[in-house]
Amino acid sequence: MTRRTDSHPDLTDPRVGAPFFSTWRVGTPLRQRRTVEAVAAAWERRPWPADDLLGYHVYTGHDTSTLLHYSQWTSEQAYEGFLLHPSAASLRALRQERVDEIDTAVPGIERLALGRYRHYRSGGGPAEGGEGRVPGCVVIVDIEFEGPDPDRQRAWVDAVFEALENEPAPHPGGIAAHFHLSTDGTRVLNYAEWDSARSHIEALAAPGDGIGSATALWERVQTWPGLKSSTVSRYDHALGLVPD
Repeated sequence: MTRRTDSHPDLTDPRVGAPFFSTWRVGTPLRQRRTVEAVAAAWERRPWPADDLLGYHVYTGHDTSTLLHYSQWTSEQAYEGFLLHPSAASLRALRQERVDEIDTAVPGIERLALGRYRHYRSGGGPAEGGEGRVPGCVVIVDIEFEGPDPDRQRAWVDAVFEALENEPAPHPGGIAAHFHLSTDGTRVLNYAEWDSARSHIEALAAPGDGIGSATALWERVQTWPGLKSSTVSRYDHALGLVPD
């Protein structure tokens, strides 16, 4: 069966081979709340969809209009098998039932593209003094490059870590950062855990461009060849669903 949890996901879980992120645009704070409630109801009253789905989490955007969805699959092949294999027809029917129930409760949801990623590197967390710190805010930094280049994805993330390791004034509100590489080679997604939205806003307001100080290493990150765009969005963890 399906169990609801308030716990944040473990983004470093080695079983997760295919982390997926997507965004729904719902329009208003009231519709955000109603959609989260509809998702919870539609999932909790039905069996867990697949053994290879380890967890599913929903977040409300501070823009008061969007929801972020994060699902943890063991592999992309397992996800594709769930979608396409004939033996999974009954499970797909239950999936459609969930979708229909949510759309009936909150008509007009705009579902944006599903982003397929691989976890690459994490910093902070229990290994670096983050044990027991519960995130009060999740910050998603979405980086897009000009064309696919897996080597560039990894090199850019490595450069971020070099800048972080040499940061002269790290903000104490940062808990952990989890970097993911899109499977198409064009994007990097940083799922950053902060103790509060206020701390993140304060870090952005400090001298420098972004959360880093005005150092040569951060300038290198920000002017990386082929870097096309960067967006920052803040979210609250609203719903966790896991197999019971």
